Amino acid sequence: MDCLFKLKTRNIEQQHSQKLIENGIHPLLSRLLSSRGIEQLIDIHYEWISLLNPIKLNQIEKASKFLANSIINNKRILIVADYDCDGATACAVGIRGLRSMGGNVDFIVPNRFNNNYGLTPEIIKQACEKSNTKPDIIITVDNGIASVEGVEYAKKIGIDVIITDHHLPGKILPNALAIINPNNQGCNFPSKNLSGVGVIFYLMIHLRSEMRNNGTYNKDTAPKLNELVDLVALGTIADLVKLDKNNRLLVTQGLKRIRLNNTHPGIKALFRISNKNIENATTSDLGFSIAPKINAAGRLSDMSLGIHCLITNDYNEAMKIANKLNEINNERKNIQEKTNLQAIKEINTYRSDLKYSICLANDNWNHGIVGLVSSKLKEKYWKPSIAFAPSNDLELKGSGRSVNGINIKDILDLISKNYPGVIKQFGGHAMAVGLTINKNNFQKFTFAFEEIVKNLTKNNQPEAIIENDGSLEIEFANVETANLLKKQVWGSGFEEPVFIDNFEVISQKLINDKHLKLSIKRNNKIFDAICFDHKEVNYKHIKAVYKLDINVWNGASNLQLVIQLIIPNKNN
Repeated sequence: MDCLFKLKTRNIEQQHSQKLIENGIHPLLSRLLSSRGIEQLIDIHYEWISLLNPIKLNQIEKASKFLANSIINNKRILIVADYDCDGATACAVGIRGLRSMGGNVDFIVPNRFNNNYGLTPEIIKQACEKSNTKPDIIITVDNGIASVEGVEYAKKIGIDVIITDHHLPGKILPNALAIINPNNQGCNFPSKNLSGVGVIFYLMIHLRSEMRNNGTYNKDTAPKLNELVDLVALGTIADLVKLDKNNRLLVTQGLKRIRLNNTHPGIKALFRISNKNIENATTSDLGFSIAPKINAAGRLSDMSLGIHCLITNDYNEAMKIANKLNEINNERKNIQEKTNLQAIKEINTYRSDLKYSICLANDNWNHGIVGLVSSKLKEKYWKPSIAFAPSNDLELKGSGRSVNGINIKDILDLISKNYPGVIKQFGGHAMAVGLTINKNNFQKFTFAFEEIVKNLTKNNQPEAIIENDGSLEIEFANVETANLLKKQVWGSGFEEPVFIDNFEVISQKLINDKHLKLSIKRNNKIFDAICFDHKEVNYKHIKAVYKLDINVWNGASNLQLVIQLIIPNKNN
């Protein structure tokens, strides 16, 4: 981490922690939960009865009635997906959900190398050519809130459009038949943190309710939509949406099905190809092992591959696709590593002018990778970062990531307003954006981006806040505790526990000239530890920020500390 940082220990609400302990929650887990806003047992009650009611999602009733009638009349439904893991899982939920209710449904997903993002006139034309006929209805998943032109074109040729999305809306909304988005102005749905797959899952739930009401199903014959929650969990974790209680419920229920091996063939295959034990599946497995393989299809190839993996009911077919996804992901890793090194070299060598933000472009970069590059740069330098790659001879496609407290979408809104024409197209969240600019506007955009970030930070470089959970009680530094923590649901806004303690370095060695393997001592107890992408340290005493992990070797499980940050101790 090449930036200013400050360590911040989470506050423990002793009263709430004690109440949890009295209700049978492990003492360590009680303090960790209380420091994340959990006050009582009901806050960690993740049963279906606690799921937020769909009815408060604006226009969901209108969309459900329309779809129920369309299914009865065998109307052709087309899902237009996004090319990331959230979009792929959302598409799979839509396909599986609608088919289970008798829907005549197919899908199309834009290819990031040939198409613009979202529902566009071009993708509608492509869909009509593909099937030699136009669909009657289009449902967007994880996109569509900015598709003003696409919806207008669809209406012009007689296609009704239902938008399901979670991205922040712009000033002008598409003139769709219905828009279901918890972030739309006036929507009273209590959670604003649903992922794209979460939104379409809610539509499927309400559609089933509507089809019960119209007599198509009764309570016993209606499709069991809880069978889709493994896909919802995967997309929710992959998209890094905030894990509020409702999202934690969805992820908990999804993990429960996965751990029982009661999951879809594609997810089974992806766990197997990742060498992950499905019975002990964790949110970390979903976020760092499974999701990247699906995302790789959209980054380097075609997301149709990832979607087919998630909608097939044939395990052998799923394994073939999972193998292909794994190959693509390995290629992605190689490309990303080279691109990261090029970006870091350019910043350190040539771009001392970028003091408050980072904005880079390279004609040799792959625009399927730039989001990962900007994320790496943001983490390393703790500045809002955008990386661009050419999409054609005239345009650059960029992907940006921001740091806490700086809304990167608001920055693009300001650039669009103050520098008209510099940005051709953009969209996203407070922390992540995608955009397109003309190549000849790159310098102007870089200047504008730097100036606005500078003004927002009042000439102060952003400082990284490294939140931690304080010292780990030595009696809890064991495999049993690591197992306990791994069974919990952690993610964005409900972060995995990170501890901070002083250690003595007993021994160290580099693995593959890249990762630092250590033996470290605390309170006369020796621990195995690893710190990824770190050189050897030349001091005896360290302060380490770390997570608990389990290293399985020859059938034996041992505690391993995964160190995120090494700080020289004053005792050196």
